[in-house]
Amino acid sequence: MRWRDEALVIGARRHGESSVILEVLAKTHGRRLGLVRGALGAALRAALQPGNHVDASWSARLEQHLGTFIVEPLRARGPGLMDDATALHGLGALCALLRLLPEREPAPELYDMASVIAERLTDRAQAPALMARFEIALLGALGFGLDLGACALTGASEDLAYVSPKSGRAVSREAGAPWRERLLPYPAFLQGDDFTRRPDAAELADAFRLSGHFLNRDVFAPRGAPMPPARGFFLKALLAQAACR
Repeated sequence: MRWRDEALVIGARRHGESSVILEVLAKTHGRRLGLVRGALGAALRAALQPGNHVDASWSARLEQHLGTFIVEPLRARGPGLMDDATALHGLGALCALLRLLPEREPAPELYDMASVIAERLTDRAQAPALMARFEIALLGALGFGLDLGACALTGASEDLAYVSPKSGRAVSREAGAPWRERLLPYPAFLQGDDFTRRPDAAELADAFRLSGHFLNRDVFAPRGAPMPPARGFFLKALLAQAACR
């Protein structure tokens, strides 16, 4: 079995004296692991840093085997992030969330989203909103998608302002008014396809509260796992920066 694909490095852990087990999200092959031999040399070690893009060739005798990778660097991002703690935390959070994806199942849309985020982590105008959208999309990919197209009470598709924390369904502003203290805010920047809108600190906080509620309830808590610490560090830093604008 062999394949070759463009891939985003999620992480690597040492295996033996000179090898690592590399974890990537491949564009058309999904989340994959494989052995990289001789990976502790300076050049290859640098190429296998999380957030980098690589050309990955995977081979194994059988599909279910771990297999081995041969990788060539395509895009290194480490040097551009070393002096930006917020971006580094964002990268850590992104990689931790990508590890939730089932192994060997293609996720091309999430790959594209994650690639854009990795490229723009230092862009305070775009990275936070992109990350919030990514978390909503990730919930859908994991089978916990939110129903945000129309009001759960009236069927209206306009002026959606809330999301039920129980059902994950959208609620319009008027219909949800009597219960607004019990509902999660649904920020306007998450609605529609306008990716240029720059949300303020309050909108970002609402967006990550929304996605975080369902990630914790449906994904992490059932596994007995906490939310990724890097996500908390990332949110604390970017919300503080957004509040100062």
